[in-house]
Amino acid sequence: MSVKIDLKIFLLAIIFYFTKQIELYAIIMIFAFIHELGHMICGIVLGFKPQSIKVTPFGFQICFKINHKENRHLSKIAIAFAGPAINILIALICIIISYIYICKIPIIIYANLLLAIFNLLPIYPLDGGRILQEIIHIKKGREKTYKITNLVSKATVIILTIATSIIILYIHNLAFLVILSYLWYLVIKNEQNYRIKKKLYKLIS
Repeated sequence: MSVKIDLKIFLLAIIFYFTKQIELYAIIMIFAFIHELGHMICGIVLGFKPQSIKVTPFGFQICFKINHKENRHLSKIAIAFAGPAINILIALICIIISYIYICKIPIIIYANLLLAIFNLLPIYPLDGGRILQEIIHIKKGREKTYKITNLVSKATVIILTIATSIIILYIHNLAFLVILSYLWYLVIKNEQNYRIKKKLYKLIS
């Protein structure tokens, strides 16, 4: 299994350092790794073979070797949901521990809930976007999958841009701007891939 590192991770670390949020970023990356282990374990259990893992500015991304086994779309939905499920489980355990032992571990709860919510956004290639894509593939077929996923991704990031702009005006946190910029990067990249696939489908048909 190959390992790739996106060098933008160092730029983001510098930004979080100067915004005095480097501790939060470090904790998020630790639990992002655990999040990715959830994907990996679920994929292996379901019979998929890990092919590569990439270290990105906002976590890790594992790719599996695609097979053509029966119910592979449902398997891919399960794999995509496994990561956020791990984060939600950790957050719930920490909430219970905080309540029983009256100890405060809000940063761990916050980091895991942030990871779960962020990754479940219906923006491809985030987990939420992957889940959406597989559901559309099952319901509508391959031809409409990329078009609908792309439209939902763009609509989501536009709504988030409006909401984030209002939040930044009130709390002046540049970290939100960095996250939003990354989401726009994903959407633009996905749009380019969609256009390439659209041209290929036209050539094939």
